[in-house]
Amino acid sequence: MLQTLQIENVVLIDRAEVSFGAGLNVLTGETGAGKSIVVDAISAISGGRTPRELIRTGEDHASVTAELSDVPPFPWFEDNGVEPPEDGALIITRKITLDGKNSVRVNGAAVTVAQLRELGSLLLDIHGQNDGRRLLDERAHLASLDAFGGHTAELDAYRAAFTALRETEKSLKSIIDDAAERERRADALRYQIDEIAAANLAPGESKTLEERRAILANASRLSDAFDGAYAALYGGEDTDGASALLREAERSLEGIEEFSEKYAALLARVRDLRYNAEDAAEELRGERAKLDFSPEELDETDARLDAIRRVTKKYGGDESAALDFLDKITKELDDIEFSDERKKELERERALRLAAATDCAAALTTARIAASERLRALLEAELRDLAMPGVRFEVELVAQDALTANGAEDARFLMSANAGEAPGRISKIASGGELSRIMLALKNVLSESDGVPVAVFDEIDAGVSGVAAQRVGEKLSDLARGRQVLCVTHLPQIAAMADTHFGITKSEEGGRTVTDIENLDLDKRVLELSRLTGGENVTETVKNAAREQLAAAQKYKSKRS
Repeated sequence: MLQTLQIENVVLIDRAEVSFGAGLNVLTGETGAGKSIVVDAISAISGGRTPRELIRTGEDHASVTAELSDVPPFPWFEDNGVEPPEDGALIITRKITLDGKNSVRVNGAAVTVAQLRELGSLLLDIHGQNDGRRLLDERAHLASLDAFGGHTAELDAYRAAFTALRETEKSLKSIIDDAAERERRADALRYQIDEIAAANLAPGESKTLEERRAILANASRLSDAFDGAYAALYGGEDTDGASALLREAERSLEGIEEFSEKYAALLARVRDLRYNAEDAAEELRGERAKLDFSPEELDETDARLDAIRRVTKKYGGDESAALDFLDKITKELDDIEFSDERKKELERERALRLAAATDCAAALTTARIAASERLRALLEAELRDLAMPGVRFEVELVAQDALTANGAEDARFLMSANAGEAPGRISKIASGGELSRIMLALKNVLSESDGVPVAVFDEIDAGVSGVAAQRVGEKLSDLARGRQVLCVTHLPQIAAMADTHFGITKSEEGGRTVTDIENLDLDKRVLELSRLTGGENVTETVKNAAREQLAAAQKYKSKRS
C-alpha cells in the first residue's frame, strides 16, 4: 500500500506530502489545478518517464519520495542486490536534475531507472487518461486475454517449442540459401588442402634443413677443420698425434704406480686422457666422412626450403601451424561436403519440432477458448453493473496462416452496446464513455490475477455521466476492497465513493502559482461535491444533495460489506 508521497519542485508543487489511506483515494479539483501532477509523481517512483519539464521553473531539480507498506520480499530484491524490506516497509526516492540525470534509491540502495521500472510494475498499476483508447489497438487484445486466462504453462510450453522450431528453420534456411556460396568455399578449401598436402610437411623439417644447408655451404672449411684436428689428436704419416704422446706418458708411469696411490691416480688420469683423445679423433673422422656429398644436394636442399617457406608463409608461419590449418580446413570441407546429409537431418528435425509446436499451439488455443468464454461472461456482468445492460462482448480468435510467436491465432475484442445489434470491433462501435467503462471492467476482471497492490486511475470517467458515472464510482469502490485505489476524477458520483478524499487547489504566492493538496474532512467534502455539481452556484440545496450523495455512497459500501 502507498502510505505517503512527498513531492518537491514538481511543476506547480513547491513542497507537498500526501498521506493516502486504504481503499479508494480520490483526488478532485479544478481543471489545471495539478491533479495529474500527483499521478506524474507516482509514475516517477514506479519508473515512468520524467521529462525535464516536470522540474518547477527556477529550480535545478525535482524529487519524489514514496513510502509503501506491506511490500512482500519479491525476488526482485535478491536479483538486484537490494535488501528486502523489513516488516514490509519500503522507501523509494527519485531525483531529476536539469541535465536529464536521474538518481534513484530503493531503501537507500542506488538502482537504475530500468530496475525501478521492474519493481514499479510489481507495486503500482497506473492507468492514464488515454488507456481506454488502448482498447482500440487490437494488437494488445491477445495479451489481455492471456493475462486473464492465466495459462502461463501452456504459453511457456508453446513459446519454447516455437523457439526451437525457429532455430531449426534458421539452420535449414542457411543451408538452402548458401548452396552456391558453400560450393565456392569448397573449391577454395580444396585448393588450399591440395597445396599444403603436396608440400608433405613435417614439424621441424625446415630447421633441420637450415642446419644441413649451412654445413653444405661451408663444407671446405669444415673439412679442413676436421682434418687438422684429427691429425693433431691421432697423428699423421710424419708426426705423432696427442694420443700417441699420451700413450708414451702412460708407459712411463706404468712402472711406478706401485710406490704410491698418488702415482697410480696420475696414471689413471693420463690413461683417461688417451681414451678421450682417441674417442674424439674417431668422432672427428666420422663427422669428416659426412661431408662427402653429391654436388646436387645443396640445390635440392635449397629447393625444399623454398617449397616449405612458400606454404608456411601463406598458412601459418611454420610447419606445425600450417598442419593445424590443414586440419581445420579439412574439417570445414567435410562439413560442407556432408551438408546434404545435414539438410536431410534438419528437415527431419523440423518436422518433429513443427509437430511439437503445433500440439502446444492446439493446447494453447483450447486454453484461450475457455478463457474467452469466462472473460465474456465476467465482462458482460461487469458492464451491466456499469449501466450498459444491453451490452454483448465477444472474443474473436482469428486463425493465422502460420504459427507465430504468440500461437496459432490472434484475438480481437468485439462488442455490441445495444440489444439487437451484432457485435463489431470496439474501434468502430464504442464511444469514449463506453471505452472508459470497458477499461474499468477489464481492470476489475483482471485485478485478481495481476497481484499488483495499488491501482491508479487518471480520469477513468472520461465521457461518463449520470447513472453510468455512479456505477463507475461503485465499481471503483468494489475494486478498492481488495487493493488500494487512487483515482483522479471530475465527477461527484465517483468522488462520493471515496474512503479518503483529497482536494487539489492552486493559488498565487509571491507572484508564483502553487498547488496545495488537502485531505478533506466531511464538511469540506460536502463543499467539494457541491462545486463538482453546481460549479460556482453552491446553494444550500446543492449542499444537501451532496450530503445525500455521501450518505448514499456510505449506504452502498455498508450494504456491500
